[in-house]
Amino acid sequence: MRKLVFLIGLLFNGAVLFAQATTTNTDSTIRQAPKLPPPTLKKTEGAAMLATNNIITNIYNSPELSNFYKVIQATGLSETLKSQGPITVFAPNNQAFINLTSGKLDTLLTPEHKYDLIAMVTYHTLAGKVTSKDIIHQINANKGLATFTTLTGSKLMAKLDTNRNIVLIDEHGGESVISRFDLEQNNGMIHIVTGVLVPKFKNI
Repeated sequence: MRKLVFLIGLLFNGAVLFAQATTTNTDSTIRQAPKLPPPTLKKTEGAAMLATNNIITNIYNSPELSNFYKVIQATGLSETLKSQGPITVFAPNNQAFINLTSGKLDTLLTPEHKYDLIAMVTYHTLAGKVTSKDIIHQINANKGLATFTTLTGSKLMAKLDTNRNIVLIDEHGGESVISRFDLEQNNGMIHIVTGVLVPKFKNI
């Protein structure tokens, strides 16, 4: 994944904002992992995705991810998300962006906030192919709270709620539920989430 981090670093003209991501690899055999109940989903959510497509193509094709695609386009990270990978993306659905403070998305899409957007998108991204079973395994192995390192170098945590849904927790304590998981891509994995995740060092 050094190539991915290097490409991101170029956007900052050589700045070292992004640290080398450390992948969180899990054993291929998951013992007695809890089974997640089927989530309630809109039919459009992830429906247009094909496992033969790359991540950015499938995000573009998914009606429920149009706002996230718009954000990615504004960052210039499209080619990075088309790369060989593998990478895992927690993709916020449109409602996640609607739930932001009024006008926040429009503000973020202005040129002066490009670096904030880059940080936000890469905070939703892990190096490696991480499945829902991998996440649950890490939660169980770490007494109910797993920690992952994103491509920003910032920490993202995960837990299970009372309904056995995977809940992601950002560095501000904001929570986002994985509403659809394990969407195979030819260069990794997408999980659709219900909230926008924000790294602590950015005021988004």
